[in-house]
Amino acid sequence: MVGWALRWMLLWCGLTVACVAVIGHDKWLPSNSAAAPDFVLSRAGLAEPRVAEPRADPFNTLVYPTNQSGHVVIDAVVNGASMRMLVDTGASFVTLTPADARAAGIAPGDLVFDRRAATANGVVRMAMVTLREVRLGQLSLDDVRAAVIEHLNVSLLGMSFLDRLQSYQMRGGKLTITW
Repeated sequence: MVGWALRWMLLWCGLTVACVAVIGHDKWLPSNSAAAPDFVLSRAGLAEPRVAEPRADPFNTLVYPTNQSGHVVIDAVVNGASMRMLVDTGASFVTLTPADARAAGIAPGDLVFDRRAATANGVVRMAMVTLREVRLGQLSLDDVRAAVIEHLNVSLLGMSFLDRLQSYQMRGGKLTITW
């Protein structure tokens, strides 16, 4: 009789563990850990749709999905001016186009193109500036070193911003920023 009861108890425990693994443990157990992986949630019909907007969570984290080309393009506010920026870990500085620099309140006459930078498109002239504020959603950094490069097509969110974060990680087609 005891053996029969133990077999049934093990069977029900095994079924419970399997249900938790398939549907997601956060449906039954409170947890501070991350939710079940997307592939588990999608199999159970619970996956969230992929959106282009950053997702914020209560732990000072922003999550940006990649676009169809595999790049992360974000909406940022620089010195109060909205602009689109490409996240580029290969760029030493936040780098603005001349048009974005003007929108951010940097007068063309104030730019001194006295430096050179080696880029994928060759050597270019650049002017160093300090940005009063760079903001992504609720994340705001003050006094960010930046450069303005002539003939640049898109502004870049480079390492002078990213290095000041607690962490950033590219994984599973998403950029996660934590500060």
